[in-house]
Amino acid sequence: MGKLVEEFNDYRTKMNDRIMETSNTNIKRFFALDTTTYAEGALNVKTKEMLGLVASMVLRCDDCIKYHLEKCFHEGVSNAEINEVFMIANLVGGSIVIPHYRRAVEYWDELSL
Repeated sequence: MGKLVEEFNDYRTKMNDRIMETSNTNIKRFFALDTTTYAEGALNVKTKEMLGLVASMVLRCDDCIKYHLEKCFHEGVSNAEINEVFMIANLVGGSIVIPHYRRAVEYWDELSL
């Protein structure tokens, strides 16, 4: 994996650990809800991660996009599938999503290094 991926994961881990140090019950519950929502259910994990990626792109959250890209990568999403996900996000979100699309393609490429 490339430098972008490593830096993102290191920072995310560091700050999530710092957040968890606060012992805030509500944020811990929110993190747990996020984890359980993306678990296997009526929809498989791969589908849920692709849905999360589309939503993250439309909402223009670069950290969320990176997170879901990596999850998609580990779930075996192919290049053809990821490009269709990108197209749906751009269609739903409009041209304002294009800068996030660029960064998403760059990050996806880095996942394969």
